[in-house]
Amino acid sequence: MTWSGPVLLFEIECNDSEPDVAQISKCSSNGRLWKKLQSDRLIASMVCGCEREQGLKNIIEIRKESSHCKHLTAPSMATPYLTLLFLSLMVPTIQSQALVGNETAPRVPAVIVFGDSIVDPGNNNGIPTLTKCNFPPYGRDFKGQRATGRFSNGKIPTDFIVSQLGVKEYLPAYLDPQLSEQDLLTGVSFASGGAGYDNITAELVSVFTLWDQLEMFKDYKRKIELIAGSERAAIIIRESLYLIFAGNNDLMVTYFTTPLRKSYDLPSYINFIVQSASSFIKDLYNLGARRIAVAGVPPLGCVPEERTLNGGVNRDCVETYNQASINLNSELTMKLKSLSVNLQGSHIIYMDAYNSLLDLMMHPSNYGFEEATRGCCGTGRVEATILCSELSPFTCMNASTYLFWDSFHPTERAYEIIVAPMIQTYLPLLINPN
Repeated sequence: MTWSGPVLLFEIECNDSEPDVAQISKCSSNGRLWKKLQSDRLIASMVCGCEREQGLKNIIEIRKESSHCKHLTAPSMATPYLTLLFLSLMVPTIQSQALVGNETAPRVPAVIVFGDSIVDPGNNNGIPTLTKCNFPPYGRDFKGQRATGRFSNGKIPTDFIVSQLGVKEYLPAYLDPQLSEQDLLTGVSFASGGAGYDNITAELVSVFTLWDQLEMFKDYKRKIELIAGSERAAIIIRESLYLIFAGNNDLMVTYFTTPLRKSYDLPSYINFIVQSASSFIKDLYNLGARRIAVAGVPPLGCVPEERTLNGGVNRDCVETYNQASINLNSELTMKLKSLSVNLQGSHIIYMDAYNSLLDLMMHPSNYGFEEATRGCCGTGRVEATILCSELSPFTCMNASTYLFWDSFHPTERAYEIIVAPMIQTYLPLLINPN
């Protein structure tokens, strides 16, 4: 639920069970308080176990046993009663906070994303690169049938994640010219299609490196401080969920396709990538991030493009590429565990993207897909970005029956299936780490 204008946000905090709505209504129906709730358009967000907000203007105590209300000067966190917190927030729009998986998960103020085309909602639109897709048929199944710059026919993983977390419906690009203040407060994506942990990867296609994205994040921090004040901004930065999706292009493009890193053997290059990822995460941590989830790379040898280019006449999966993905994921997992231990106060986890997509590739009919070796766009064999044109007479009519939208990126429906275990299994480890 959403409401607009200057508001007072009231939340309910409880120590061992859900609030009794009837008691709250009874307490509030004494006339003056109820009218104030109506006039300021207050809506309760029932979240058990949530942390107390700073900057309280007014606090009302509701005793369970008597439904009695009284004003307090400060909350007592040890007593067995419900406390209503009234916090003045001058923001355009405030989103209600939904729970993840079950009622015990606390809220997430924002979701902040770094990475490549898997999670780029349009940051490449305004820069001189061919690695963009802000044109049809991209986005044909998105809201309003708009080509926003997302590398798919519709939603991408981060849209499903923010929606399931109750943050907002879609995660916008930081460079979206229509970005609102509320968009900033609830999170954005800095991801740039074509990027990787290796800076050369992004430079090859003239897009934003991960460290360019980090500079944008610094600018983002300054903006939310101006909007919400330094104390509230610090809470947003500390409590937000940070997602990183990268590594695909480093292996598939920079290492296997170009000669630029041939001075490395594959194990050495994988180690270089993991060390680069580690440096990026440390820099992000030093800027205030504490809840960080890093996605592994998928089975790159089974995406349509690699089947076509390196899979032989039968377009088989390229096992060398798949094994490289496995090795990178293994090294990355160990590094993330080490970082989580050594970076004080951090919660850093690895999210498996390999096995969920591999199962879709190997058993597409189990999920209702009719085609898993070709993309929907064009012939589905090599088309992506500018080669995926609305002029192609071969583009499929129903993308929901295809695992892939173009020769590399999954369809909206496939993303929804791939992201589900991330939301159910991994993200609660960050949102409710204790």
